[in-house]
Parts: sequence; structure tokens; C-alpha cells
Amino acid sequence: MTTQKPTFNTADTVARVRGYLEGLQARITSALEDIEGPQSQGGARFRSDAWRRESGSALQGDGITRILEGGRVFERAGCGFSHVSGPRLPPSATQHRPELAGAPFEAMGVSLVFHPRNPYVPTVHMNVRMIAAGTGAAGTGAGGQAGQGPICWFGGGMDLTPYYGFDEDAVHFHRACRDALAPFGEGLYPRFKTWCDEYFYLKHRNEQRGVGGIFFDDFAELGFEQSLAMTQSVGDAFLGAYLPIVQRRMHMDHGEREREFQLYRRGRYVEFNLVWDRGTHFGLQSGGRTESILLSMPPLAAWSYQREPQPGSPEALLTERFLQRRDWI
Repeated sequence: MTTQKPTFNTADTVARVRGYLEGLQARITSALEDIEGPQSQGGARFRSDAWRRESGSALQGDGITRILEGGRVFERAGCGFSHVSGPRLPPSATQHRPELAGAPFEAMGVSLVFHPRNPYVPTVHMNVRMIAAGTGAAGTGAGGQAGQGPICWFGGGMDLTPYYGFDEDAVHFHRACRDALAPFGEGLYPRFKTWCDEYFYLKHRNEQRGVGGIFFDDFAELGFEQSLAMTQSVGDAFLGAYLPIVQRRMHMDHGEREREFQLYRRGRYVEFNLVWDRGTHFGLQSGGRTESILLSMPPLAAWSYQREPQPGSPEALLTERFLQRRDWI
């Protein structure tokens, strides 16, 4: 297939993509509040923090950071929308597109990480985003002459990070990912699954972050409309992929042993996000809003020196079976 280079050059396109992303954020946060339950029973609500970076700064734009903390089900859940533009792409965004180094850019997306309270409920990450770079990309309308608009590409995906693994959860999550991509090509799921396994990998630990899912970046080969539709399909599939797992595990009994192991494994999550994650690097390198960029951090985490699980234990099984690249479907 010949790779296409889709462009967008109208304010209507920007408004359409932005409207979808804002709606996605609202749907997801509303669903989590439903899972949390009534406030009278300990259910938490999202705090909505709208922000704006005015023109004249290195990065301008706006967004809404929604954060839930201290909930009955979720110890911390962050879901952010941002729409920013800047005079030049940061290095993390041009390593696969060197011809765009230094080009003005416009980016918008939704990114989330949910850290549950119960150690048997896995942490989850999802994001969908669009980036445009080139002539006209660093304005609020992404304007430009017809046929001379900025080059656009898409990225995103979702991945699951359990602390105690269950085969049925991993299978369900991967099936939802596969089904979201199926209308756009049979080869996308295995390709994006492999990409996810390779991306969410702690090189300094020689260890996978979790059971994977799907990941794609610098994606434009279906043309603008179909690449956007595929990205939206991934975003729309998230709640069906994750919430059934939450509902199965959120009431499971656990004690101090499981809690300590959860905090220890959260330390690995922090390591990946700060050392390897391109999204974190993009935000920090482009002068983004630090509080929003780091909404993925857990409220508590722990580190132990050369900790080894007891052979045959559920904790050992996590590494031996679930933190391995495998075909879950």
C-alpha cells in the first residue's frame, strides 16, 4: 500500500476532531463516576481543571484536565484533553520524520491513565491523538492554501498493566482491540499489537510493562478520513475493553501482601513513563503543562532492592506468564 500524506487545512476539520475528543473525554469520565457510585458511599467525582496557554509563549493552546483522587474504586484516575500549537516540533516527535524537524505544529488528543485501588484490578492507559506539522500548523485554524495544508498523522492505542494476572482479562482486552481495528484492515491488529509489545518495554529491566494491547504512531497511510475513523474506533472501544474487567475484580478480597506488591509494581510504571514514554517527553520538551503531562503518575508507588517473588506464588506468575509477549487471542 502506498503511504498517503493526508492534510487538513480548514477550521471545520479542527473543530470536528476537537469535538470528538472532548466528547470522548466526557463519556469516559462519566462512565468512571458511574462505577465509583454515589458520593454518599465513598464514590469520588472528577475535578475539572480547564487551562489555557496564551499566545506569546513557546506553546499556546488550551485543554481540560480531569482528575479523580481517593475514590472507592480508583485511587487516582486522570483523563486529559489538550489542543496546543507551537513554532517547532520537539525532537521526540521527529525521530521518524526528520524532514519536519523545526516545523511548526498543532496537536490535540485525549490521554488517560487509571490506577485502581484494588490490586486485582489492572491499571490501564489509553490515548488517541492527531498531530499536524508544516505550513499553517501552528495557528488556531491550521490554515494554509488549498493543497498546502500541514501534514497530519495519528497515534494512540491502549494497554493493560495487571498486578495479578487473569487470562480471561487479557483475552477480553485484546479481543476488544482487535475488533476496533478489524473494519480498517485485517493486518492492523497483529501489527499494532507487536508495536505495543515493543514500545511498552522497560529496556533497563528487560521486562514488559504489562500484557500489552495496541499502539500506533506516525500513522497516515489510510488517508485523512479513514485514519481519523480508525483512531476514533480505538477511542470508542476503550470502555468496553476495560470496564468489564473492573467490574469482575473490584470486589475481590485482598490484604497487605497484595497492596505491597501493587505499590512495588507501580514503581515500574513510573519508571517507564519518565524514562521511555515519548508522550511524556513530547509534553515536557515542548514546554507543556507539567501537571497535565504527569497525570499518569500513581498516587503511591514503592521500590525494593532486588526483590524476588516466592517461586510458585501469584506474584511470580505475573512475571513468568503475563509479562511475556504472547498471542492472547
